[in-house]
Amino acid sequence: MGDRTFDWIPKEGMEFNTVDDAWMFWVTYEGKMGFNVRKHYENKCKKSGVVTSRRFVCSNEGTRVKDKRHEVTKHPRRETRTNCHARMGIKLIRETGKYCVYDFVAEHNHVLLLLDCCHMMSLERKMTGAQAIKVDPPIDGGIASKATDKCMDRQASGREDLRIYFRNKRKRDLEYGEAGILLRYFQIKSMEDPSFYHAVQFDSCEQITNIFWADVRMRMDYALFGDVVTLVTTYSSKQEHRPLGVFVGFNHHRGVVIFGAAFLYDGTLDSFGWLFQQFLEANKQMKPKTIFTDHNAEMAEALKR
Repeated sequence: MGDRTFDWIPKEGMEFNTVDDAWMFWVTYEGKMGFNVRKHYENKCKKSGVVTSRRFVCSNEGTRVKDKRHEVTKHPRRETRTNCHARMGIKLIRETGKYCVYDFVAEHNHVLLLLDCCHMMSLERKMTGAQAIKVDPPIDGGIASKATDKCMDRQASGREDLRIYFRNKRKRDLEYGEAGILLRYFQIKSMEDPSFYHAVQFDSCEQITNIFWADVRMRMDYALFGDVVTLVTTYSSKQEHRPLGVFVGFNHHRGVVIFGAAFLYDGTLDSFGWLFQQFLEANKQMKPKTIFTDHNAEMAEALKR
């Protein structure tokens, strides 16, 4: 192989015992370079059914074909392909039964991910079946994820794998790129209006967990009608969305007014404690006389602090 420092880089003439071995090598390569991959075409022998050639490509390969249903599609997915030509092709060596690389293109026509973000790629978000079996019973039984985290942290790569597994299990995480767009929006609003308040909470891995914001109208309404506040956290409670928490009340016309809003990763004591602290920070520590909650024990405990 030559210099073993770069053994993970494909080279023409490189051999693999099976197609699956070649695929896993391609997955390892994408994890180190910072791009997603997928399988392309496959040719098989009509008589024996043996794979004679296969190509693996970058996930940005090609372009999206025009969908005949486009006119009736309400929420079309954004285009992610850039007709990238990065690929690795293998073919069968009939004499040995192995597969060799006969075609390799390394150049991409799009920006690659930073190495610190490679764990966010779909093929990198995995944990072993044994770890999943250990994690599921405590979660389903109501044991706090923090306690499970400590248990898993004693194992190799426990914290990282567990964090990714929780993200996949709950399906509440912000899509890659959405967090940056949201923070950019907050930055623009703060420049336009210095009274716009927002706060972001990070976990130990520097990942965004909870987000709170309140514009000038919300803060003014709270100053006038903030004696009684209700915190509602039942919006977007489906599995595929991150829960939205909203501080609401009534004005002198009995109309609903919003005092603040937040995206919450979970309903833990720490999250609610942080949320209430930021709500008071946004309103100059002026506490409401009465606050109603969703009968949440963690929320009630956070209010006592």
